[in-house]
Amino acid sequence: MRAAYTFDLKHLRGDIYGGLTAGVVAIPLALAFGVASGLGPMAGMYGAIIVGFFAAWLGGTPTNVSGPTGPMVVVLAGLFASLSGDVGLILTAVVLAGVFQIIFGLIKLGDFIRLVPYPVVSGFMSGIGVIIIILQLDATLGHMAPAGTIPALQYLPTALTDINMSALAVAAVTLIVVYGWPTAWGKYLPAALAALTAGTVVSLFLGETPILGDIPSGLPSFHMPSFSQGAMMLVIEAAFILAVLGAIDSLLTSLVADNMTRTRHDSNQELIGQGIGNAVAGLFGGIAGAGATMRTVVNIRSGGHTKISGMIHSVVLVAVVLGLGPVAAYIPHAALAGVLIKVGLDIIDFSYLRNAHRGPRWDLALMALVLGLTVLVDLITAVGAGVVLAALAYVRQVAKAQLDDLLSRPLTATSEEEQDLIETLKDRVTVFEFGGPLSFGAAADVGHHVRERYRDGMHAIVLDFCRVPFIDVSAVRAVETIACDAERAGKKIYITGMSDDIADTMVGLGADCCLDLGSARYTDRVELLRTLRDEYAGKLSRRSRANPPKTTVEN
Repeated sequence: MRAAYTFDLKHLRGDIYGGLTAGVVAIPLALAFGVASGLGPMAGMYGAIIVGFFAAWLGGTPTNVSGPTGPMVVVLAGLFASLSGDVGLILTAVVLAGVFQIIFGLIKLGDFIRLVPYPVVSGFMSGIGVIIIILQLDATLGHMAPAGTIPALQYLPTALTDINMSALAVAAVTLIVVYGWPTAWGKYLPAALAALTAGTVVSLFLGETPILGDIPSGLPSFHMPSFSQGAMMLVIEAAFILAVLGAIDSLLTSLVADNMTRTRHDSNQELIGQGIGNAVAGLFGGIAGAGATMRTVVNIRSGGHTKISGMIHSVVLVAVVLGLGPVAAYIPHAALAGVLIKVGLDIIDFSYLRNAHRGPRWDLALMALVLGLTVLVDLITAVGAGVVLAALAYVRQVAKAQLDDLLSRPLTATSEEEQDLIETLKDRVTVFEFGGPLSFGAAADVGHHVRERYRDGMHAIVLDFCRVPFIDVSAVRAVETIACDAERAGKKIYITGMSDDIADTMVGLGADCCLDLGSARYTDRVELLRTLRDEYAGKLSRRSRANPPKTTVEN
């Protein structure tokens, strides 16, 4: 059932409660993600408000709650370090990311983005979880680490030699509360907010612990996009990564929402809504966001049914922003680090890792490779390499299956007459029956296997295309090679069951130079076999009397 995208007041009570609950859950995460991005806690709140509101209003998943997420923050933190904290350029990247997502939706890329293989998704999401944890380790020890995964790891030995025990205690309390908070209590006070509150209270009774400090309150101001010729390529690259990761993150969350609500989202409309939200967020000082799985699940479980719930979530955050500054100033960095470490651990795909040894080893190796590239190189390299390798592995598997089918599947006669014809012609004619689409992966070996079937006395080769719905350029060239090799070897080649579309493709690519499709192409295989029987009638009669055949037809 496709979800409705109009406002529906029948579920208003559930939408209000779902939006309120999701808003409360979003508060600590928005603050923490804002700090982790380098733009400050209020940038996280503004991003949660704006992306959450516009994605809910204009998106294609009624129950989605959007806001800053781990993948987006990791990219923004790296961009912050690369641009030396130039806020104008960073927000420009957020605006451009939104524009990219709008374009993705308009050109209908939503369905294709969901085709990224699971090991690749698992690898880069787990890698993002590892990055989030690495970036928070120094904060748990009471230090402000340099931005970037590798610099943070390099700084860790320095932090370990000078541990702020108060900060470490705050981080420990935060983690204990966030993991030990009873599920039943979570209906009234989310675990992340309870943990953040507990960590802040504990810090008031301990020694010096780094805190957020003065935070501006009030509504955001307008930021005109800025452009710098020297840094523009870096900004565009970061914007594209933000757009792709945000699209994948949002659509995966939409799939979770579909499973819970038994509805079907509109992928392309969801991308348009997310893009508008991110573009507006960048214009008003907010960080980029995407569909947030945890907040969406909380919304649905709390009664949210329509887009009103996501919009109410943003209204709640607006109310908080207008009066939060003086209170949030006392939140310690170590408490936010504890919340983010929990987020990072939740992102790591432990469910797959626990069972990966029972599945294909290649998938596990691919997941590990993408994870490593995500942590040590960058996200776009990791996703690009993962998708390419997964596609090559799939093509190899399909090609092997096609060749195995070509070589091992027995030729199936459709009638007694055809069976008799096959038996009669088996010493003169070899029939190859292709069992499906001819991919470029199998094309390279098809000609080789056909040549291997040449034998003394064989006069003709029949290539049956009746089960081939389409053909690519590589396969066309393979058929051309087979025809040319057969001509040089003095063999005749015939085609049966080839559709007009495939024939037109071969003619259009000039692959019929050694193959006269006008005379060699037959619609019906039985008709061709009858013609060949009549052609070889005298020779077959003399040969069968002198040397009765003892072998079966090869295919």
